[in-house]
Amino acid sequence: MPTYRVIVEYEGTRYRGWQEQENARTVGGELRRALSRVAGPVLDLGASGRTDAGVHALAQVAHLRLARSIDPGEVRRQVNDLLPTDIEVLALDLAPERFHARHDAVLRSYVYQLSRRRTAFAKPFVWWVKRPLDVERLRSAWSMLVGRHDFARFCEQPESHPSTAVVVDRAEVGEDGDLVLLRLVASHFLWKMVRRLVGTVVEVGSGDLPPDLFGHMIAGYELPAGTGGPAAWTAPPSGLFLERVLYNGDPPLAPLAAITPVTTAPAGSPVRAVRTESRAGSRPAPGRERRDDRSRGSAGRPAGAGPRGAAGGSRGSARPRGGVPRKGDKGRPGPPRRPTGRRSG
Repeated sequence: MPTYRVIVEYEGTRYRGWQEQENARTVGGELRRALSRVAGPVLDLGASGRTDAGVHALAQVAHLRLARSIDPGEVRRQVNDLLPTDIEVLALDLAPERFHARHDAVLRSYVYQLSRRRTAFAKPFVWWVKRPLDVERLRSAWSMLVGRHDFARFCEQPESHPSTAVVVDRAEVGEDGDLVLLRLVASHFLWKMVRRLVGTVVEVGSGDLPPDLFGHMIAGYELPAGTGGPAAWTAPPSGLFLERVLYNGDPPLAPLAAITPVTTAPAGSPVRAVRTESRAGSRPAPGRERRDDRSRGSAGRPAGAGPRGAAGGSRGSARPRGGVPRKGDKGRPGPPRRPTGRRSG
């Protein structure tokens, strides 16, 4: 059975995650439809992990098993012509027959982008936090995550997971312009785990949650009554990106950097368009902004603005690093999967 390794980037704004669903538009569903039209019956299509509704990916990895052999380059080109412009197949290569995107993965890396100012261009890809953030408090709290911990308090439906213990390999905090960047690298992730951790450390960074209480939560203790909790503090999906999925022999992660940079023009200078960098260059990126710092960012936004010129080519879009040149607008069907595997983010 011919097996292929697929690397996909997507803006998750318009989709109900990766996992294919019968009555919802998903990234996996769109990819399967396009592959079936070009390559024939798809026997198995499985990702390294499920991304939630609204979460983006710079390099999601999937395995693809087909009934016949194909020319990967030609199929990739034809599939990209059929896909909506907010989904792009970056690579399609022959893989060992037993390759499994989820089981063979060693580490997964997520990056979350917090914006310290309102941005007209990058809103679909950040969470604008209005409260002042003490980055050193935030960094101190984030560093507590390294090691093996039980994250039952930081995930949705913990009883649905075989285990809620996760080994966190790295936890990094960086600053880039008006963005605060949070990177988390781990063996795997639980459903909504990253977003709840981000929301909780924002409480620490804003001074509303003492760092020692966050440490107690990581150690497994309950918060005092009336304090709130991770579920209430869940960060919106707009700022979250699946950055990389690492396998044995893969090169290490690049230094932490903004995916959709947000910069501030010096006082008295002409207003500059926010630009987003990619291997293919940079371009200004119009978007839309709400004033509520906990709005979902992309919720209610007309299908259009996206990191790499997602649906709606005529509207323009921001574009994250690691992208490829956008295609022309192909239109987009109605509303927005998760293959067998872990839900994360």
